[in-house]
Amino acid sequence: MNLSHAYGTPPSPQQGERLLLAAVDAGVTLFDTAALYGFGANETLVGRVLKPHRRRLTLCSKGGLAGVTGDDGSVRRAIDGRPEALRRNCEDSLRRLQTDVIDLYYLHRWDKKVPVEESIGALADLVRAGKIRTIGLSEVSAATIRRAHAVHPITAVQTEYSLWTRNPEIAVLDTCRELGITFVAFSPVARGFLCDAVPDVAAFDAKDIRKSMPRFEPANHARNLELLPRYRELAREAGCTPAQLALAWLLHQGDDIIPIPGTTSVEHLAEDLAGADVKLSPELLAQLEAHINQRTVHGNRYSQQARGEVDTEEFPGS
Repeated sequence: MNLSHAYGTPPSPQQGERLLLAAVDAGVTLFDTAALYGFGANETLVGRVLKPHRRRLTLCSKGGLAGVTGDDGSVRRAIDGRPEALRRNCEDSLRRLQTDVIDLYYLHRWDKKVPVEESIGALADLVRAGKIRTIGLSEVSAATIRRAHAVHPITAVQTEYSLWTRNPEIAVLDTCRELGITFVAFSPVARGFLCDAVPDVAAFDAKDIRKSMPRFEPANHARNLELLPRYRELAREAGCTPAQLALAWLLHQGDDIIPIPGTTSVEHLAEDLAGADVKLSPELLAQLEAHINQRTVHGNRYSQQARGEVDTEEFPGS
């Protein structure tokens, strides 16, 4: 749960604690964080709040993409998949999360300066050392998944997937199913676009990562807004909210797909969880997929600069 990163000013620690405890009370057992989120602040929050409940939770974090402090004191994100960097990332995460072992540890991004086999080999060493239980990958192509899986079994692949981001359907989903790998879908409600409250691009915080995303550039955003009236009609037909419809669609794509919606609101958390109870007919699913897909959404999901951080071999338009 990302409470310290991405969409501008993070919630207070008190609000984050309330949300995490509400999730535990609601029966949520999988929590996803990363060293990058809040440059360690998110892991620290998650570790402190969830420590009393640790035994019954699955805790996931990520390394290989973290904050680097410059000479001027500023912090920037940097990809580093060297074995020594991953070992250091993992030790830092264990300390912040206040745990002896991380259940699922992802290579947050593939560092293309380092063969993926070397990075996965380092994570395999951490498995053998009892520091992590299983290994995951994030934002990689089918070919890279196969290379990594040949070194050590990959448990999960995490990539953006939603009605408006369908790239994994090209080859990644099929590869995961062939190899028995769970697919974890982040940004399942299209970075807030498929919710009741449509993001106001003019009001984005200066630190909001959506400011640099082509789909939220004014011209593209205006054209994408034209998709919403019909989408909301379909949500009403399904008897659910727009966000629940987006989550239900993902859950209908297969039992091996786990959406991980992020929120800072206890109310939205309850709304998201109720999306698991929404049943969609084949006819409504077909209408949804025909209405929002890679041909009807305008703009790439990342800018050219950001695409350099993603394994784009099989992610055209990412």
